Amino acid sequence: MERNTQLVHGGDWAGYQAAYGRECLDFSANVSPLGVPEGVQAALRSAAARADRYPDPLCRELAQAIGAAEGVPVQWVLCGGGAASLIFRAVLAVKPRRALVTAPTFGEYEAALALADCRIEHYPLAAAREFRVGEDLLAAITPELDLLFLCEPNNPTGVTTSQALLERIAARCGETGTWMIVDECFGGFLEAPEAHTLSGILAENPHVLILKAFTKLYAMAGVRLGYALCAGGALLDGMRRAGPPWEVSALAQEGGVAALKERDYVDRVRAVIGVQRRWLAGALKELGLRTVPGEANYLLFQGPSGLIPPLEDEGILLRGCGNYCGLDETWYRAAVRTNEENRRLIAALGKILRYSRPT
Repeated sequence: MERNTQLVHGGDWAGYQAAYGRECLDFSANVSPLGVPEGVQAALRSAAARADRYPDPLCRELAQAIGAAEGVPVQWVLCGGGAASLIFRAVLAVKPRRALVTAPTFGEYEAALALADCRIEHYPLAAAREFRVGEDLLAAITPELDLLFLCEPNNPTGVTTSQALLERIAARCGETGTWMIVDECFGGFLEAPEAHTLSGILAENPHVLILKAFTKLYAMAGVRLGYALCAGGALLDGMRRAGPPWEVSALAQEGGVAALKERDYVDRVRAVIGVQRRWLAGALKELGLRTVPGEANYLLFQGPSGLIPPLEDEGILLRGCGNYCGLDETWYRAAVRTNEENRRLIAALGKILRYSRPT
């Protein structure tokens, strides 16, 4: 059964339910498989009783909590309705004429830049080198470049750039007057998140903006909450003016404060993802599927085209990556979920591949 509208991103459980009349197992959205933390659920229920009041437009309590968790001054924190919203706010604030994005990468960077009538250039990530950023990126950063987007770890590849190279890129952007926006939304799933972040260089690099979200690590995709970190006050002020004043609901603000207290939950999520990422990667390879060694909570793999419809018939959503710049319809992205769920995906893929291969 086909759905009427093909959305740009994964996570369209509602479209599946409307088309098939049943629930699905969603591997197309990369959120924690452990569900919303109990403390966050309790905070959302409590906040609902106060929903008659406008939310704090400055997100004071939440910004304080984020600043403490990140080890940065609260003045460096700007909250928004998800990282996607902050991407658009940043582009509207900078008003770049020329920008550079990697390919493939998250599509909202280009969507925001196109809205600003910006000239978009691509830095191609080659499958032959596992889609990793190389030192040759430095040469592409010139005084004519207004803005650079990087995703660490990258979506959909799941790979990271070396910390040393990231810091060299930041230094080069400082020399050329280029804004550097680093999307660290999936950084919390890395084995050592504290070792792969640019938050420690923000003070010396006010041209660097970091994006993070509660969406993935805390399974709060439906809440819509993200934040930006930057020592450049002028950019944050511009981003505040680039959108409505009450974008972050009172429920989202209280949910975010509660999420930052869920340290045991985060430890459990990382433990599950660490084990299951290795298991899923090995199982995909055993099926003969080319698999990129991702470091986040999802894996990019290559196989025969046409896997999406038969998987949907099996009750499983998978992210087809043919609409990513630099990829085609033979590439897919699978979230890393629980062992039981991952085994269900592998069983379905095995069944489909057996029937599709010539005898």
